[in-house]
Amino acid sequence: MAEKFAIIGLGKFGYNITKALFEEGHDVIAIDLNEEKVQKVRSCCSQAITGDATQKEIIETFGLEEMDAVVVCMGGNPSAATLVTLYLNEMGVKRIVVKAADEDHGKILKRLGASDVVYPEHDIAIKVARNLSHPNMLEYFPMADDYMAAQIAPDEPFIGKSLAKLELRTKFNINVIGIKRELPGKSFFVPSSEYIIKPTDTLLVVGSEENIGKLRDVNKDK
Repeated sequence: MAEKFAIIGLGKFGYNITKALFEEGHDVIAIDLNEEKVQKVRSCCSQAITGDATQKEIIETFGLEEMDAVVVCMGGNPSAATLVTLYLNEMGVKRIVVKAADEDHGKILKRLGASDVVYPEHDIAIKVARNLSHPNMLEYFPMADDYMAAQIAPDEPFIGKSLAKLELRTKFNINVIGIKRELPGKSFFVPSSEYIIKPTDTLLVVGSEENIGKLRDVNKDK
């Protein structure tokens, strides 16, 4: 179902989020003080607005309290991002996602009402490092504390064995919550304990970062 989003700040990060959400079929409002950036994004959003979101009397005219989420992409200007976050919180915006300049800035944003704080450069660097260190881990998704969900391509130690025989929950305290298959037909499903791992499968697992690391090493090295 289509949702309503607003993106404030149309640098590379803001532009790409706007475009991606719009292509997913959502109603997206894009806002920036720079007219050139606003013109560039017009074909990739529902509405493009030129305006200074750091001016309270202006931001209050955008109807942002009606959005399902507002994304503040002004990490290059921490003071502006901080001020906008404060205004959005005072306006009662349901969910406020903010790009932070650094960890200290992120702590301030959280105190001012940010629902989620993101660090794109840091997150990308960690992702690249993980992929280089563990090429069989196709993707990962951080969760609460040190827990994560990860997509893992099975190597020889796993292929041809059932989930029951692998005993991933007993040995690693890891749950397999889904299987994705690179074959026609049923592409994703929740497996039974008797399911036999195939070379074309991708395992979606949930566990602590430490335990998933141990699982990757066993999967790769044996």
